[in-house]
Amino acid sequence: MKLDLLAIAAHPDDAELTCGGTLLAMAANGYATGVLDLTRGEMGTRGTPETRAVEAEAAARILKLRYRGNLGIPDSEVQATRANKLALAKVIRKLRPHTVILPYWESRHPDHYHASTLGYEGCFLAGLKQLPLPGEPFRPFKIIYALAYTSHVRPSFCVDITRQFERRKRAILCYRSQFRPRGAAGRSKVFLPLDQLQQEMDLLARWYGRMVGVQYAEPFLAKEVALEDDVVEMPVRSL
Repeated sequence: MKLDLLAIAAHPDDAELTCGGTLLAMAANGYATGVLDLTRGEMGTRGTPETRAVEAEAAARILKLRYRGNLGIPDSEVQATRANKLALAKVIRKLRPHTVILPYWESRHPDHYHASTLGYEGCFLAGLKQLPLPGEPFRPFKIIYALAYTSHVRPSFCVDITRQFERRKRAILCYRSQFRPRGAAGRSKVFLPLDQLQQEMDLLARWYGRMVGVQYAEPFLAKEVALEDDVVEMPVRSL
């Protein structure tokens, strides 16, 4: 399998929330897209690993993914250990993604910022010729960082997801155990951040859309300086 775009996320539903619209937009452009979840989300207050796996598959169909996998790292134990990096490097060699989306390297949730480091180092190791892993050495061409959880950081660029917004919302709401809970879990008096998370992500998509002159957008950061061939036809007006 050869992917054009792979999103690496700490938990099922992270990719939908942070870059689901972008995955949809790239699929619409004919690119092969995928998501690799690092954990099964078994430490979450709501749902079970089995339930979330079913929800992830349903969301994958809505996102039109060519691939969805799970690395099986224990939830809350995402770390850039040698074993985890080698496991990830093996998947990178198998999928050979041109571009990889990682979580931003600063986050409230330790799994998210550890996923960023693990993702980067796993992609690097995959390109080492002497690494004793199956497959040909391979290293992604580009790594970008999803900023949707990090509103205080100015993005390098945004992707217009206006046409994909409603479908992205459907993918997010596939996770009914998280965002439309029933029974005792739904009546809990304990405040959980995810009770407002989906609505917050919608507001952020509108906010970033306004920044670039569209209705909805998803923000990303790149460490490298961008190259622009035509400064006359650059989008997003200044005045």
